[in-house]
Amino acid sequence: MPTGRQGSIRLFQFRGIHVFLHWSWFLVAAYEIQSRNGRYSSVAWNVAEYLALFLIVTLHEFGHALACRQVGGQANQIVLWPLGGVAYVDPPPRPGATLWSIAAGPLVNVVLLPILLGLVWLSGSLGWAQTMPDLYRLVDAVLSIDVVLLVFNILPIYPLDGGQIFRALLWFVLGRARSLQVATILGLIGVAGFIGLAIWTRSIWYAAIAAFMLMNCWSGFKHAQQLLRFAKLPRRHGVACPACKASPPIGDLWKCGKCAQPFDFFQTQGVCPYCSTQFTQTRCLECGAVHAVSEWFSPAMSVSSTFGSEMGGQR
Repeated sequence: MPTGRQGSIRLFQFRGIHVFLHWSWFLVAAYEIQSRNGRYSSVAWNVAEYLALFLIVTLHEFGHALACRQVGGQANQIVLWPLGGVAYVDPPPRPGATLWSIAAGPLVNVVLLPILLGLVWLSGSLGWAQTMPDLYRLVDAVLSIDVVLLVFNILPIYPLDGGQIFRALLWFVLGRARSLQVATILGLIGVAGFIGLAIWTRSIWYAAIAAFMLMNCWSGFKHAQQLLRFAKLPRRHGVACPACKASPPIGDLWKCGKCAQPFDFFQTQGVCPYCSTQFTQTRCLECGAVHAVSEWFSPAMSVSSTFGSEMGGQR
């Protein structure tokens, strides 16, 4: 899986979202285009079909990124690579925000379906199969690509979109950590299925997909364990997030935005003990909402009014 911009070429920027193309894409593209010889009268149509595939992938990833921004998250980078695309999204840690950020990707494919079906119907009505057979095959192929991508992505196997949607739905019932734990365990079962499929079909692509899913399931499972340990930390009484009402944990879980040292934000009431930087607001480690420090304390508690203008960092 590509890690950020490393080994990637910047293609363009749209609404502050940078799109990069990983160098390995060119190698796989050359192989895939040559392997499809004979479908069209010219290799140029093979190139067009392959580019159409990644146009749909790019639109799918923009669905994730724009939806994430809509719910207050961060998303400024998309990387295209041989197995598809990766939108680097960081939605607020809330089930609804996560659900919308993930579901918006497959919804792009759903929106494209009637458009592509209409093009296929129009091409058939106009007799393109006889007059422009290459264009007719291309339109039909693009429809098939959209359907396959939609079906594949909504498989309830973590870390595919379907698996992450399943996790977000579980989050409403089981909480953040348990939902991720359950989704990744079920995802490992799906990985086993893809490994079996790769062996049966002798497909290197299924093997690559299985490896990608295995790495993400394992990292997701470890993250779930960290979240479970975080949930068991002692909490500070008399302090609560104005949005989700959760009391912050006790411990050096915040990082100073100036000196990068960890400290207990609420023990010092927003003052970094290392560089004496004062913060006027901080982010909830549970729901991700940002509020002024004074809003966290109950009316019975006194809070210093000499905070500065910066924001305390996250854990």
